[in-house]
Order: sequence, then C-alpha cells, then structure tokens
Amino acid sequence: MKKILIGTHNKGKFREIAYLLPKKYKKISPLSLKIKSPKETGKTFISNSKLKVKFFSKYVNYPVISDDSGLCISVLKNKPGIYSARLAKKHGSFYKAMKYILKKIKKERNRKATFVCSLSYKDKVGKITSVVGKLKGNISTKILGKNGFGYDPIFIPLNKQISFGQMSKNRKIRMDHRYVAFQKLKKKIKI
Repeated sequence: MKKILIGTHNKGKFREIAYLLPKKYKKISPLSLKIKSPKETGKTFISNSKLKVKFFSKYVNYPVISDDSGLCISVLKNKPGIYSARLAKKHGSFYKAMKYILKKIKKERNRKATFVCSLSYKDKVGKITSVVGKLKGNISTKILGKNGFGYDPIFIPLNKQISFGQMSKNRKIRMDHRYVAFQKLKKKIKI
C-alpha cells in the first residue's frame, strides 16, 4: 500500500484530507511519527502550505500533502485569514474566537466571508505542486451547529441556509474550500 503523510496536527483537517485522498493510500499523521509542527512564517496561505510540505517531507521518503487554510472576513480586511488558528489560540478556543468575531461585526450589514485553503503536494522526487481553493459565504449572527471544526459554525456557504456546523460531515466535505482545492490539485497531478 502506498503511504502519504498528511502534514497537519489538526485532527479535523486530517480527517477531511484523508477522506479526499484515494483509498490506495495509507494515510500517515505527523503525530504518529512524533513530528512537531513548523513555525508558520509565511505571509500567504500558499507560502505556509509550501513551508509545511517542505518541513514534513524531511522526515519521510514518500509523498506529503499539507494544508494552510483560514477564514477571510470582508469587513475585517480579510482577517483572521492566515492567522485563523492563531486567533483561536489567543482567545483560548475556536468557540471564544467565534464569539469575538460575532461581537466585532455585530452591527455590520456586510457579512461576506471566504474560506480559503491552499494545498501543497510534494511527490517522491521532490516536486511541489500548490493550489488554492476558495468558497464564498456569509458570517452568521450566532454560532450554529456542533458539527465540523474551527470556524464552521459561523460560516454559511453562498446559496445555503445552514452553516457548516449544521451540515452533515459528508455534505460539508464534498463542497468546502478543501474539496475545491483538492479538485484543482487532481487536475494538475496524478494522485
């Protein structure tokens, strides 16, 4: 069975990427290999996903896929963006970070937001392929649903009535920003 390292410590991301990858792969987590996460010093989603894929591939001799993703909110000048996870860390949890965001944009009529995901894939010979997937939507007025992870409960995709937090895992996984990025990746490489 072919192996692939999914370069993330986030269990939600790991599950989603593992689901998208073909069954022929044995999906390996950096946690099982006791590999720490690198510092995210990039200024864009792509530079961070490349940085992660390069870092994790130092430890294995098979393909690696890494993700950098986040929530960009229009009225907050596209923040938290690449700092999405760090905002949650700063506030103590994603739940508290969502509360903070909802309070900050409470009076705003423009609630447009975009979930962005950059996937980088490094093959056995060291070639890196990177893509970006985006999904537009709006920020809800309250935290909705207990499904998903991260900021899913406050993100309502365009033309949908419910948040990612209210959707079944299978429905969300077949339409979110990670799915969009993965479809792009599949067009560029044989995975």
